[in-house]
Order: sequence, then C-alpha cells, then structure tokens
Amino acid sequence: LLDWTMTKFHEEATKRILFEKGAQAQTGSLNRDPPNMQTVRNGRQSLREALALIGTLADTRGFLAGRDVTLADLAAAAHLSALDYYGEVPWTEYQPVTEWYIRMKSRPSFRSLLADRVPGQPPVPHYAELDF
Repeated sequence: LLDWTMTKFHEEATKRILFEKGAQAQTGSLNRDPPNMQTVRNGRQSLREALALIGTLADTRGFLAGRDVTLADLAAAAHLSALDYYGEVPWTEYQPVTEWYIRMKSRPSFRSLLADRVPGQPPVPHYAELDF
C-alpha cells in the first residue's frame, strides 16, 4: 500500500492535479504553460478511483493496512492533505475516506502539516478543521 501511494496514486492523481494547479515555484515543474485542464480532469478521475479503494480499505480494516496506523496511512493522508489544500477531494462522496482522514488529521503528528501554507495560495476554508 505504501508503494501504491508513492507511485500509482502520486503519478496518476496527485501529480496530475497539483503539478498543473500549483505554481512552478511550489512543484518544481518545468512547465510554465497555463494548467492543462485535461490533465487535471484525468487526475480527478484517478483520484476518485483511489478514494474508492481507500474507502473500502478504511471501512473494512479501520486503517489502510489493518487495525493500526502504518506508513501507508500517513503517506495517503499526506497526499490527500495536499489535494485538499486546493479543494480537490470530494469528501461528501466518500464517507469512509472522510471518517478515516478525520482520524488521521487529528493525530498530533499530523496537525503541524495543516499549519503549512503555500505563499500566495490560501487553502480552502475547511482545510485545517478537524471535523469538516
């Protein structure tokens, strides 16, 4: 699951959305063109597929790999945090993911990430709220 998050989820969802929407200074992308919205749409479709998987795992296991938090949970939550910063996660459509993510972002080790800000790009209003 950690490998899936850091490769497939990153390449097909996170990177497609954030590297198109985020500023070059924030992503390191060499592309200086306006966002390619087809790439963003493809990333959003991949995100929905990933959310369905994450929801099933969290609903049946409690966390992604089992009953305890693992690096897979932390990695997936970090990716979702970055996507959520830009308002890209359709939380209302994936209740098991929302419940899992609320538990993840409530962890003391995760809370400091929610204080980070991208210069010139404020997060969506619910970004740092524990219960949204």
